Amino acid sequence: MRLTIVSAVLFSIAVCQGQEAKPSPSNTRAVEGGRLTFRIVCSPCHGIHAEGGRGPDLTRGVYTSGDSDKDLFRVIATGVPGTEMAGYSSRLDNDEIAHVIAYIKSVAQPDNGTVPGDTAAGETIFWTKGGCAQCHCVGVNGSSLGPDLTRVGRQRSIAYLRSSILNPDADVTPGYATVTVVTRDGKKIVGLEKNFDNFSAQLIDLSGNYYSFLREDVTSMKLESRSLMPSTYGKLLSNAEINDLLAYLNGLRGDR
Repeated sequence: MRLTIVSAVLFSIAVCQGQEAKPSPSNTRAVEGGRLTFRIVCSPCHGIHAEGGRGPDLTRGVYTSGDSDKDLFRVIATGVPGTEMAGYSSRLDNDEIAHVIAYIKSVAQPDNGTVPGDTAAGETIFWTKGGCAQCHCVGVNGSSLGPDLTRVGRQRSIAYLRSSILNPDADVTPGYATVTVVTRDGKKIVGLEKNFDNFSAQLIDLSGNYYSFLREDVTSMKLESRSLMPSTYGKLLSNAEINDLLAYLNGLRGDR
């Protein structure tokens, strides 16, 4: 136990000093401690097994804000501005952060697999036949209606991306659920959730129109855990085209 504590302290000091500290996944006590902390603090966003959910898949061994242990320590401690990733330095001490990093490293299985698809063909499908840019952006191109895909190849596994294309309702990103409002004159308005509570609803439809309603002014309003993304890509695209699209998405690492 003493060696575990000492190694965690040395790791914390090394990271704080900017060194490339290496928490050993073989340190079973550190890893187990990190696993328990991860389940309490991190799993609501990153999944119970770190395979992603509303937050990125952490089992891939590549991370949006940097792959070094120093980067991971900084992200966990201080968060990532402009994202849902908050800083946990007020809840976790340096030893606990060190253990979480040891756990993350222990479950990392770098996805070196390739998709048997044509990246260039997939890019064409994304911007044309697939109609993906109507809701998603890559870099400065496309729409911000749906999740930004600029770095999706670093954030999501190939299996997750395939599932998202073929079965988009299986895992709806928080903030992108469907809101349906029926007005008093019978008009039905469907869009993406921007805010929803017991008294009001705000949503954006697929044309980019913003709506705000009070419950007392409409016939009904409903929040559904389903995606506005079509679930018909399995019919719209052939298996080869799906693979091409996956190859393109997997190659998006934030460098365009």
